[in-house]
Amino acid sequence: MASLQTPVCDFGAAAPDFSLPGVDGRIWTRDQCKGERGLLVMFICNHCPYVKAVRERIVRDVRELQALGIGCVGIMSNDPADYPEDGFENMRQVAETFGYPFPYLFDETQAVARAYGAVCTPDFFGYNADLGLQYRGRLDESRKEAAPAGVRRDLFEAMREVAATGRGPADQIPSMGCSIKWKT
Repeated sequence: MASLQTPVCDFGAAAPDFSLPGVDGRIWTRDQCKGERGLLVMFICNHCPYVKAVRERIVRDVRELQALGIGCVGIMSNDPADYPEDGFENMRQVAETFGYPFPYLFDETQAVARAYGAVCTPDFFGYNADLGLQYRGRLDESRKEAAPAGVRRDLFEAMREVAATGRGPADQIPSMGCSIKWKT
């Protein structure tokens, strides 16, 4: 389980389109997930300790971002053949248990993760209303354990700035997590 960091934000890069099945039984596209002021695409999974450490914080931040007009979506791109905990039925259970307020989608072919350049879980891509990339950083300073309460909410603050101005912060700290589990 390799730990990786995300690359530096490629400001303005376009959000690739997608059409993926959600745990709610619907097929979701990028434009259906987008909000009036932007889109947050999160590559997450069920088994990764980095994601497990921040699930409640992701839910909190997504709810607040949705109120600011930012649409949010979670995409699971790991190979469930090697990581059964990341299988579709388990995705459904995790989404229900944690009350995910966003579509949780299965990228079975891994084509969407490749199109976005996702490298780890969690990997956050924050776009403005024109679907230009403005944030590629961490949620907060959490790692395999949640950081103490009260730490700076990097992702939330960046996306609040995107919602207000259309631009993300110049300085961003990369996200860190487990590598995407690519099919062989």
